[in-house]
Amino acid sequence: MKIVLDIYGGDNSPYAPIDGAVDFIRCKDDVTVILSGDENTIRSYLDSKGIHEKRLEILHAPDEITCHDEPTSVVRKKPESSMVRAVKCVADGEAQGVVSSGSTGALYAASLSRIKRIHGITRPALTPELPTVHGGHALLADCGANADCIPEFLTQFALMGTAYMRAIYGIESPRIALLSNGTEEEKGNALTREAHLLLKNMNLNFTGNAEAREIFSGDADVYVCDGFTGNILLKTIEGTAKAMTTLLKAELMSSFKSKMGGLLIKTKMSNFKKKFDYREIGGSPLLGINGCVIKAHGSSDAKAYKNALEQAYTFIARDVKGEICRELEKLN
Repeated sequence: MKIVLDIYGGDNSPYAPIDGAVDFIRCKDDVTVILSGDENTIRSYLDSKGIHEKRLEILHAPDEITCHDEPTSVVRKKPESSMVRAVKCVADGEAQGVVSSGSTGALYAASLSRIKRIHGITRPALTPELPTVHGGHALLADCGANADCIPEFLTQFALMGTAYMRAIYGIESPRIALLSNGTEEEKGNALTREAHLLLKNMNLNFTGNAEAREIFSGDADVYVCDGFTGNILLKTIEGTAKAMTTLLKAELMSSFKSKMGGLLIKTKMSNFKKKFDYREIGGSPLLGINGCVIKAHGSSDAKAYKNALEQAYTFIARDVKGEICRELEKLN
């Protein structure tokens, strides 16, 4: 198996991606990682660390996509960028998956242009995993790839989410919920009300509407929404988790007694924080692309890149793309 890693685009690029790749291949003996970026930069860094791993290859890509580049034009204007070359590597069959922490819009555009969509999928969806209170995971589809949706897009997100949770977690009949402002069937805007009717008539385990406060409950395996709503929800979760951690730390450090109490619960608090740490999962799959594309967090460190590569490895090994195709065949 080969996975290509774009070493540019993240806050900690280019060295954190390289460190993550090294850590990853040392845990796997059946995979090669192709580092897409400036060859001199990569070789100099590996030499300085005394790293000479045979299963690390280099794809020379001297250009870099920045946050100022227009996503829809990067494929045409920056064909030698690390992201475009990495995506092309998958399109040409030289690798089975790609991981990038660069611009989400650019990765989406490059993947659509080069790797293409799975036949029968209109819009790919960005789908992060979220923790549940029971120790499991729930998939959020979509979290930002499609700000404007029609009801049919949401039904495809549900279908792809079903395929993903079955392939990755072995859940035979994943529970699908539609994010809305109330659990009643008639609640929601025009988009969610029409999507609700369509989902009810599909051969999926649709459980109805769910409110955002239920997303960690474990009552559903896939939460479906448009990308605008999903992105706001995801960033609200990230901000809330960060604020709660900061406030709790301030309270625990406010007096000698609270500091002693903090020491007693230090391990438990670390475990709690770990559940909401994006680095533990790695990234968000772009479901619906005719290959494996993982969008890593822009602030990824070496650990996050390692886990994003692990996520890509599992995605490929468990044939998520094939599972989506099989779900689509059931509709015909």
